[in-house]
Amino acid sequence: MREDTRRLLLSLAHPDDESFGMGGTIARYVDEGVEVYLICATNGELGAADPEFLEKYGSVTELRLAELRCAAEKLGITRIYTLGYRDSGMAGSPDNAHPDSLAAADPDEVAGRVTEIIREVRPQVVVTFDPFGGYGHPDHIAMHRATVRAFHAAPDPTQYPEQIEAGLQPYRPRKLYYHTFDRRWLRFAVRVMPLLGQNPEQFGRNKDINLRVIAAHEYPIHARIAFDRYTEIARQARDCHASQLAGFARPGPLQWLRHLLETNEDTFMRAYPPVNGAYECERDLFEGVHTDAGQ
Repeated sequence: MREDTRRLLLSLAHPDDESFGMGGTIARYVDEGVEVYLICATNGELGAADPEFLEKYGSVTELRLAELRCAAEKLGITRIYTLGYRDSGMAGSPDNAHPDSLAAADPDEVAGRVTEIIREVRPQVVVTFDPFGGYGHPDHIAMHRATVRAFHAAPDPTQYPEQIEAGLQPYRPRKLYYHTFDRRWLRFAVRVMPLLGQNPEQFGRNKDINLRVIAAHEYPIHARIAFDRYTEIARQARDCHASQLAGFARPGPLQWLRHLLETNEDTFMRAYPPVNGAYECERDLFEGVHTDAGQ
């Protein structure tokens, strides 16, 4: 593997996280010659899907993974690693306890699988969810924890030594980011929604999203990645996940919230190297990375 090639690894939970979360950033980096790799930990089988979307598929899993492949092609993702865990559903759901769910999986096992991929791909930059998983989804939080553990385990030959014995070498990525967003507009929305007859604590298609709790979890923003030139590609990738867009396409609170939070930049917290004291907001996740340094 060439050390002068920039590589970005996204460690995420569901089909559609890549497009709804940071499709514009992915499209930009692919256009700039970066190899982008994606971990999708679950099959997303608990995602809502109207009957017309299932006509060509034998299951929701088949549908969701087909949508993921479509989006990955639009964005130019180099490779998808699917871990095959079952979607855990929202926090408090009985599905959290399903033995095949990501939320119920052995954290050491999940971290080991992410470590193996880091050692194989050898990315300079790794991105995952913020500690609250963006909006508190158990699978997002599980992948945050597994990725942080794997990021620090990958360079340590005493961690998951069976991978070293199989031929993978220890590897230390240069940077770790959490994809997050500015909660100020969301806090404003939480205040306004009751005036419009909406309950911010019972939001979404299934009324299982608590916007008030989400707005209370704030993380610093250390990097802003503009993708003005790539909004059309990002839109095409989102459209691949048509079964998940139904609620956002109809006039109503979901569509209103989507427009409220839509921007032409993605925002990230830099977890490693840690940011101490004053800092200048980065405009490139690869800032300061020397790809020819070797490892």
